[in-house]
Amino acid sequence: MQIPTYEDVVAAHERIRPHVHETSVLTSTYFNGLTGAELFFKCENFQKAGVFKARGASNAVFSLTEDQAARGVATHSSGNHGLSLSYAAGRRGIPCHVVMPRTAPEAKKQAVRGYGGTITECEPSTSSREEVFAQVVAETGAEFVHPYNDPRVIAGQGTCSRELLSQVDGLDAVIAPIGGGGMVSGTCLTLSNIAPDVEILAAEPKQADDAYRSFKAGHIIADDAPETVADGLKVPLKELTWHFVSNHVTDILLAEEDEIIDAMYLIWQRMKIVVEPSSAVTLATILKNRDRFAGKRVGVILTGGNVDLKKLPWM
Repeated sequence: MQIPTYEDVVAAHERIRPHVHETSVLTSTYFNGLTGAELFFKCENFQKAGVFKARGASNAVFSLTEDQAARGVATHSSGNHGLSLSYAAGRRGIPCHVVMPRTAPEAKKQAVRGYGGTITECEPSTSSREEVFAQVVAETGAEFVHPYNDPRVIAGQGTCSRELLSQVDGLDAVIAPIGGGGMVSGTCLTLSNIAPDVEILAAEPKQADDAYRSFKAGHIIADDAPETVADGLKVPLKELTWHFVSNHVTDILLAEEDEIIDAMYLIWQRMKIVVEPSSAVTLATILKNRDRFAGKRVGVILTGGNVDLKKLPWM
């Protein structure tokens, strides 16, 4: 298992700079009053491809040798990593193959195709996803870029919190959503090296709480097909992300489905920005645990905004 270093994050930041945005940090007087904390929202919903995963995908794609790149890249994804990898592959002019659950949001499938990716559908379970993916790689010979259990991807995700620290001084904590743990791992990698006093927290849907249960048990517990409105957080931790989560995360906080939807609606209503349910989990857990955050300066990573506006969860 190759564990990325902070030097890899610095190199990734230089490598991907032409291909990603330095995203804005927004504040909200309303949310500060509601929580008693100072919240700094790192808006990766404004990122290329609409999601933080453009960082890790771009780092992986532009790290490839010419021989590797010629065969293209492949991945499995419920949407955001697939469309981000398609975006990055398009920037490099190479093929991208994405295995997606047939139940993945149509908006994300359209985005993959829009960036030039080729989709092969599977059933909405980890076992089906891995079986179909093995066939695709065997047929294409493409380079596998895992959505999160890949040192190149984690180093790329680490650039988000590196930016955040350059934009906001004196943070007490950073909170990010957790599914497979790519963003949280990148956050751990950066903060443990350059801001070790900043607390690292993760937020997860209670209906897909395998990371929470893994954290409490001290070993990975994987669910095959959890059901949650936060479709980007249905995947389990893997050995590389578990390394970071088990060594550097202070706690994992949970939110119910209605709390996630309410937080997503509030962000739209009060901040006039669209984030997906997987992003809203962070604010949902802060609102649920106000005493824990009161008086603190908190970086809140809003991971993406790829929402099907015809199927908003409160409709």
